[in-house]
Parts: sequence; structure tokens; C-alpha cells
Amino acid sequence: MSGHSKWATTKHKKAALDSKRGKLFAKLIKNIEVAARTGGPDPDGNPTLYDAITKARKSSVPIDNIERARKRGGGLEAGGADWQTIMYEGYAPGGVAVLIECLTDNRNRAASEVRVALTRNGGSLADPGSVSYMFNRKGVVIVPKGGLSEDDVLTAVLDAGAEEVNDLGESYEVVSEAGDLVPVRKALQEAGIDYDSAESGFMPTMNIQLDEEGARKVFRLIDALEDSDDVQNVWSNADVSDEVLEKLDA
Repeated sequence: MSGHSKWATTKHKKAALDSKRGKLFAKLIKNIEVAARTGGPDPDGNPTLYDAITKARKSSVPIDNIERARKRGGGLEAGGADWQTIMYEGYAPGGVAVLIECLTDNRNRAASEVRVALTRNGGSLADPGSVSYMFNRKGVVIVPKGGLSEDDVLTAVLDAGAEEVNDLGESYEVVSEAGDLVPVRKALQEAGIDYDSAESGFMPTMNIQLDEEGARKVFRLIDALEDSDDVQNVWSNADVSDEVLEKLDA
């Protein structure tokens, strides 16, 4: 079980209490707008939009905000921005590889903010392709335990294309090929199993184990990157043990 997932889960739990809640809402709203623009405003016919709306609702984004974003993106209401997706590659302290996904209406601002966040926190930008080869795009569904066993989840998703189910402590992580994300999500729904989020992301093919000091530096850099309004997602190949995470939480 890789540390980046545990870190993402820890942050997910704290998001509602976090001072960055407004930033989280803004990023979820952007996802909805882009999904509606790309695949149409009907969530029943646009799985990416469906999942973006579901995640926003579970993160307590107001329904009115969700609806306005869906309509803006789908051209049903004026005011939609020209969002562009840009992927940056870089290194964090300790040689940890990072992929940084931006969703922005200003490429120059996004590039500048990513560069500053990296260099001020001991990291650096990397040339395109020098980091991305260490990651594979996967579908990831986060399922709260709620009394479910790992076998319960695995049985529900195995025939839908799931590759593995990982125990994250308070939830399970269901991993599949990115193209199997929707069948896996639907299989969970048909089995009556609730989920927190379903989205495609990048998982490392090799991990770098970090000690407490190394983890602290990498998490500080990730926080700095995610503080940018233009940064939507950050993935890394950092691997942090439960023991180190407990020390950091303390």
C-alpha cells in the first residue's frame, strides 16, 4: 500500500475542517465545469460529470453552486471560463517524483506558481517525460469501510475489471485500469456499496521510502503546490510507513 494514498486519505478526512475548504470547493467546481464542457451537461450520459458532481456533493459543496457550474460548462448559462489542463513534472526533496495537474485559464500564472512552489520547498521542475514514465494512469474508487470487509468489496468489483483492493485504514482503495473506472463504480452501486470518490489518477510503478524528515519536506512541498488555485491534483511516488505518518500527525 503506497504512502501517497494514505496521505490523500488523511487529507480527505480533514478537508471539511481545513482552512483550505474554500479552495477545495473551487477545485471541485472547476472539475464539474470542465466535465460538462467536454462531455455535455447531462450527468446520466456523462460519467465524468456524474463522478465530479458526486464528489462535490460528498464534500458538502452547495447544490446551487454545483448546478451553476454544470450549466456554465454545458453552455446552458453564461460565464464559463476557458479552462486548460496542463501537466507539469518535477522532483521533490529526496528524489521523489511528482506529477502536477493544473486546470487554469492562465498558463503563464500556473507555470510560475508551480515553479515557485517547487523551488521554495527544495524541489525542481523536470523536463516533460522525465517523470511521467514512472506512473500509470489508473481508476481509483475510495470506499468507506462502514462494516464492509475487503472480500465484500473485492467480490463486488472483481468481474468489473478491478485489479486490487487496498486497505487504507478507514476506507478501501479500489484500483482498476482507467477505462474500467465506470464499470467498477457501477458494480459497487449495484451491490449497494457507497463510495466517497471515483476518478482517474496516476499511481507510481516504483516508490521511494521516506523517513520522518523526508516525509515532512515532501508533504510541505505538496501543500505549497496545492495552495495554488490552478493546481488540481498532485501525485508522487513517496512511500510513507504508518509509523512515520503517526509521528507526523502527533
